[in-house]
Amino acid sequence: MGAGHDHGPSLDQAAGHPGDYRKKLGIAFGITATIVAAQAVGSVVTGSLALLTDTAHAITDATGLLVALIAATLMLRPATSKRTWGFRRIEVLAALGQATLLIVVGFYTAIEGVRRLFEPPEVPSTELLIFGIIGLVANIIAITILSSSRGANFNMRAAFLEVLNDALGSLGVIVAAIVIATTGFQQADAIAGLFIAALIVPRAFKLMRETTSVLMEFTPKGLDLDQVRAHILELDHVTDVHDLHASTVATGLPTITAHVVVEDECFTDGHAAEVLHDIRACVAEHFDVSVRHSTFQVETAHLSDDEPDSIRHP
Repeated sequence: MGAGHDHGPSLDQAAGHPGDYRKKLGIAFGITATIVAAQAVGSVVTGSLALLTDTAHAITDATGLLVALIAATLMLRPATSKRTWGFRRIEVLAALGQATLLIVVGFYTAIEGVRRLFEPPEVPSTELLIFGIIGLVANIIAITILSSSRGANFNMRAAFLEVLNDALGSLGVIVAAIVIATTGFQQADAIAGLFIAALIVPRAFKLMRETTSVLMEFTPKGLDLDQVRAHILELDHVTDVHDLHASTVATGLPTITAHVVVEDECFTDGHAAEVLHDIRACVAEHFDVSVRHSTFQVETAHLSDDEPDSIRHP
């Protein structure tokens, strides 16, 4: 006897609606694409590493936002019998791709920044300041648009993170321009570039680690399966729990599967259905997991012993 998944493949019914963020992402993409064009011109005019790095970062942002927009569109497509979760996990793939691009840009910036510390080129501070301000203002607008939805899912979080990092990068460009204008310290440009790299890489690695854990189907963060097993074993008529697994399909969709061994008489006196109800109620009460998307197989000890060792787990 099992329970958990509804038979209908409707995305709204079977997986929860992911939310429509296409308008916000589209506006943010348009703003970022404008930043790319402006900063590309500025990096050619000034020869600034900080501005060139910020331009590369903005290109990465624009690409990431475009991917996020495509992902947000695909996520709304209904599930089918061949794609029972629809395209919900596309948000994870999109975020992982964005994190990878951010890391590449960050490492390039670090290498080039160190080189320019020893061989600083002449950078015109006035032009650098102008393009830095343009980038900062545009990014602040994009941040305002995305901020209210930044926690909605991995996709929106990655998009917000990219725009936020780009804004901090523009701030670094502005500071570098002011330092160069007031002191003539040309290495300020390279230091600003390194500052941008220091902002990009740690956050990108964190996002990559979290998205990879979803793709590897690791246990959702904050969910202790030992506690889940202990709670289920405390229920009346339950004698064992095995093949207990938990994973995350997409943001807000953690799932649990388990084989629960009950006393033999539960299948003759009608207790099996009651035990199954108690299991679902217990998990729903004590853990942040929707039992609607989880499956519990109730079985006797004899049936459990008949399972091959190769498919049985603790």
